[in-house]
Amino acid sequence: MRAACAMLAAALAAVLLQACKVGPNYQRPQEPVPEHYSAAAGAPQLSGDQEPPSSWWREFHDAELDQLIDQAVAGNLNLKVAYLRIVEARVQVQSARAQGLPSLNASASYTREQLGLAGILKSQGIGNSGPTASSTAQQLISSLEQPVNLYQLGFDASWEIDLFGKVRRQVEAANAQSAGAIESRNDMLISLEAEVAQTYFQLRSAQVSRQLTLELVRAQREIADLTQNRHEHGLAGEPDVDSARAELTSLEAELPPYEQMISSSKHALAVLTGQTPEAMDAQFGAEGVLPAIPDMIPVGVPSTLARRRPDIRNAETALHAATAEIGVSVASLFPDVSLAGTYGLRNTGTRYLFDWASHFYTFGPTVSLPIFHGGALVANVRLSRAQAAEAALSYRQTVLGALQEVEDGLSTLTQDAARVSALKDTVGADQRAVEVQLDAYRHGVITYITVLTVQLQTAQAREQLIQAQSAQSTDLVKLYKALGGGWEHAPRTAASTDSAN
Repeated sequence: MRAACAMLAAALAAVLLQACKVGPNYQRPQEPVPEHYSAAAGAPQLSGDQEPPSSWWREFHDAELDQLIDQAVAGNLNLKVAYLRIVEARVQVQSARAQGLPSLNASASYTREQLGLAGILKSQGIGNSGPTASSTAQQLISSLEQPVNLYQLGFDASWEIDLFGKVRRQVEAANAQSAGAIESRNDMLISLEAEVAQTYFQLRSAQVSRQLTLELVRAQREIADLTQNRHEHGLAGEPDVDSARAELTSLEAELPPYEQMISSSKHALAVLTGQTPEAMDAQFGAEGVLPAIPDMIPVGVPSTLARRRPDIRNAETALHAATAEIGVSVASLFPDVSLAGTYGLRNTGTRYLFDWASHFYTFGPTVSLPIFHGGALVANVRLSRAQAAEAALSYRQTVLGALQEVEDGLSTLTQDAARVSALKDTVGADQRAVEVQLDAYRHGVITYITVLTVQLQTAQAREQLIQAQSAQSTDLVKLYKALGGGWEHAPRTAASTDSAN
């Protein structure tokens, strides 16, 4: 009874000590951020009063873009790999938790042994043949010379008591790493959505440029024919004809690069959605329109950036895991206490194997105290503290980098809007000038060289406008990516993993 009470008291003390965890407890970092984005001040199309939209691509009101992003989220292979990494991280959490649970093993064995005890007895002068040797001793020695069959069934159990929180810190670190895998998936999802949108805008921009060039080619061909006709009637010189033909071939030479850009963009979109490169060759039509920029772009405030951007939260999970690893290394300096026990049945014959008299057991605690490891344990503590400090600096750098990306994106978008507005005015003025010059040329007031100069100027301005609008769309996508968002409605991990198998 007294022994049972002592065991119960020891178990109760072990349970109470379970609440002890060495090492620092994790505290979320609070990096100072400005109240507002400085680049958003004075820009009428930017608003800090509202949060940026989660499904930002829908702000372009393009059904094909929406469909492409849905296909990419469902079919991109890199994203499926990221989902599987989440599953792997969660399995690691289960493995870490199992370290703090009791283990139970079953065993069964059969051995045939020759103990050699008879030789040992004879070497000590016990049972030697002679007048003094008894028949009983001779019989005992003879029995010891026979091989023995030994049958054994048993169970053994062990439990390492987590007195100083080593296992719990390992579980804490594994949970943080699992959360980091989720944030890595979210970050990859945002990058995928942005890449799809940028590639789609590149496709549409190339289609618009090709369409513009085809119109210029048709117009230039008419002018070349008109110039040839005027030359045949003596109203234009040979240099005018050569200039018109040269401009025509120059415009025709601009078409192949646009065709190549359209083709490569379709291939890239197909691969991003998990399909073979040629799967989208017949889509998107021959002509396209670049989606319009939203009139108002909500950007929110810097204080919400850490909540919206997965890379910042991923850096925070890395800091959390590194902090928990400090506790793991510190706990290694303290004793390990384990409870172990064995119960089984053992006999030389199967007939009496399950007899109660054949049972055996062992039970007791084991204490292991580290004394000398050449400074390795202390070095591990110092290493884990240094890694935690490194993770803290990496987190701060991630926050600063995110703020810089947003500020740069806002500034670039403001300048893009000013450039597009100026180019629209330029194109309008040049187009009016072309109409006036063509009318004057048809009436023979001016030479073709004058018309050609104005046409080239107008074509260049229109191409610059298309490129500026494309850059504006691409820069807006970069801004949306910098602001975060687009991962909130991601498919569930389990469902996505099943589809990947």
